[in-house]
Amino acid sequence: MTLLKCRQIVRSFGDRQVLNGVNIEINSGDRIGLVGLNGSGKSTLARIITGDLTPDQGAVTVYKKNLKIGYLQQDASYTAGPRQQNCSPEPEENGVFLATAGRIGLKKIPAGEEGMAETVLSSGERAKLAFSRVWASRPDLLILDEPTNHLDFQGAEQLVAELQKFNGAVLIISHDRWFLDQTVTKIYELTGGVAALYPGNYSYYREEKKRRFASQLHRYRNERKEEEMIRAEINRLREWSAKAHRESTKRSDIRMGAKEYYRVKAKKLDRQVKSKIKRLERLKETATPKPQAEPKLEFAFTATNRGRRIIDADGLSKAFGEKVLFQESRFFIQRGEKFGLIGPNGCGKTTLLRLFLGEERPDTGSLWISPTLNPGYLRQDLDDLDPSKSALEIMNLTAKEKLTAARTLLAHMGIDAGMATQPTGCLSLGERVRIKLVQLLLDEKDLLLLDEPTNHLDLPGRERLEEALSSYTGTIILVSHDRYLLETVCNKLLVFGRAHAGAPVTVRRLEDGFAGYARREEEQAGGPTEPAPEEAEEMVIENRIAFILGQLNRLTPGDPEYLRLDEEFQKLVKKKRELSRNRPQ
Repeated sequence: MTLLKCRQIVRSFGDRQVLNGVNIEINSGDRIGLVGLNGSGKSTLARIITGDLTPDQGAVTVYKKNLKIGYLQQDASYTAGPRQQNCSPEPEENGVFLATAGRIGLKKIPAGEEGMAETVLSSGERAKLAFSRVWASRPDLLILDEPTNHLDFQGAEQLVAELQKFNGAVLIISHDRWFLDQTVTKIYELTGGVAALYPGNYSYYREEKKRRFASQLHRYRNERKEEEMIRAEINRLREWSAKAHRESTKRSDIRMGAKEYYRVKAKKLDRQVKSKIKRLERLKETATPKPQAEPKLEFAFTATNRGRRIIDADGLSKAFGEKVLFQESRFFIQRGEKFGLIGPNGCGKTTLLRLFLGEERPDTGSLWISPTLNPGYLRQDLDDLDPSKSALEIMNLTAKEKLTAARTLLAHMGIDAGMATQPTGCLSLGERVRIKLVQLLLDEKDLLLLDEPTNHLDLPGRERLEEALSSYTGTIILVSHDRYLLETVCNKLLVFGRAHAGAPVTVRRLEDGFAGYARREEEQAGGPTEPAPEEAEEMVIENRIAFILGQLNRLTPGDPEYLRLDEEFQKLVKKKRELSRNRPQ
């Protein structure tokens, strides 16, 4: 059953046309990936489909009465309801919401006040909370905009499992290649304001796109060769025709019938010229356009070489208040090694990077950093980029050679001269990531600490970054949830985890890459992924406690409703304490 069709959708923002005649169709049960370069209009099209934006031209035709769309946006906000209704869903069956949240790994669920989620949950947990709310609304069409940006590996796998059980249609906007491979069966690519359809998952789409590019380029070149041949024939025929015309008018030529012969020949050649010109015009009308190659981002990291071992941790421990991140960790890092830093959301990966930089100090143990080390750090939140300054101002370059190199690199990365002089706060996150990478390129860094470098890069940008990091001769410590990036770049791992149940969390060094680690984790993972009954009961209690606390903040002591809720709160706290005591350690 067809749910909706977009026909000739056009949308502009000021002088910039983002969509220019987009046609797509979404059927019941479809699993669609929507891909394209940064700024190609993916989120704009999603908002037009939901009714949040109106196209300048074209229309969205809905075939299902009261079509219900659940829309999870990049920032983990969400809408759910009939098309044209932009509102948060009414509270749905709480059991559906809680069960979904539990299956995708959300253990603590604030309730009552929406704002509480912003203060007590991490980015990954907020994304899980929003997804669970959208799921509970039972939409006919689920639109997910970069759903895995803040999810750890387990969270992404759990999300894949949920989508496999979903009966409605799914439209996924994502730069996560592994996630697209697991979830979609067709892909629309937005390029040049129009949508091209590719069957299959991401990997097939990339191969098919290469094949189509090669085929179109072959046709384009053949047509240009044919065009050149026709032009050469026209020029040759015109020369012969001109000669025939001259011969037909010579007064000295007294041969019998010579002038008439040349007049007939000239007319025949003129007709051939006209025929060739018409053929050339038809060829132009049906000409295959020259295919546009994806822009190549020229990453060219270099590194200096000094010494061998650069980092050595012995008995390293770190905690924040009562939350212990890791304890008694021992590992070392040698120059030239490329590490993936692996662990669940909130385990302390960014904190460990800050320890390497000297921005944090360990609670116990020792951490030796080579004094000759010159690290470069790409922060996940990019908070070290002054939003009021332009890219060139941030780099503070005075040498003419460095300034020229910076402009060239920025241009290679899609930052033109105008953007390079704009305040970075006016640029997209993907553009700011590229500016930060230019900084690393221009400095001779021998250690790159990269915290989710691909979060805001489009698919071609991710692939070019992979190539550059693979050829980089220095040391890399990479925090990423992009499995393909980790498999391609990293030959070692630093992993947060427990050696066995009840053991403290440690950071340990593994000598193989991500593919081997993931395979072992799958082999060792046994049993259901859903929470145990005790955990599920505790989650329900915590949800209710959070709701009651929100209500108590609105009431005054002595109010009958306050007394009733306070009594329930005390009982729930007691019950939660008993469950915690009885849980196996």
